[in-house]
Amino acid sequence: MRLNLDKITDSVVNVLRRLGYSFQRRDDETGEMSFVKLMGGGDYPRYHIYVKQPGFGKAEINLHIDQKKASYKGSSAHSGEYEIADNEWLQKEAELIKKEFEK
Repeated sequence: MRLNLDKITDSVVNVLRRLGYSFQRRDDETGEMSFVKLMGGGDYPRYHIYVKQPGFGKAEINLHIDQKKASYKGSSAHSGEYEIADNEWLQKEAELIKKEFEK
């Protein structure tokens, strides 16, 4: 699920923290940031967001759900859900994110 936001007035980090996301890492080459938000008592399932900021006041967000940890050693592949049409949890989270960024 991709969200393109173009009227951001607050820091992406601040907005996502207000929504319960924790910063994971930032790619030094691309500037892309990674955030996670736990959905239950364990580490999985969780919401996972990648954020790119192509310009001032803009953000490109890639939201998905990680269902479990990567299965194979040395692999980042995992069971993830990306399509909003098939997942009401993903749809609701995308709506919350849009609303918070529009404040």
